Amino acid sequence: MAAILGTPVAFIHVSDRQRALDFYGQALGLAVRSSDPFGDFLEAGEALIRLTALPDFKAGAHPVFGWNVADIEAAVRTLAGRGVVFTIYEGFGQDALGIWTAPDGKAKVAWFADPDGNVLSLSQA
Repeated sequence: MAAILGTPVAFIHVSDRQRALDFYGQALGLAVRSSDPFGDFLEAGEALIRLTALPDFKAGAHPVFGWNVADIEAAVRTLAGRGVVFTIYEGFGQDALGIWTAPDGKAKVAWFADPDGNVLSLSQA
């Protein structure tokens, strides 16, 4: 069966468009594919992120987007070197870098937030 769906797009709301573009572009290294008066499309691998500014936006507590990476420790160290702060949740048992390891020792996850508080994640399966 031929796929009828195209490129996945995640919608992330922010309160300050330029601040978000600086974070996603400089700290995370995502390229802007296109912009219009309503927002920006950023390249996120084979997917796109649509940043849309809503002046009174307040982020929720749960992750809105994540990346599966081959080496989570290297990715965390690289992003931390760019100023990204990883969140350590009390009681999760994360290591000093903020990486949580599943009880089976295989899956690993690290969480961080954009300037608006949108929770983002890195995972390694």
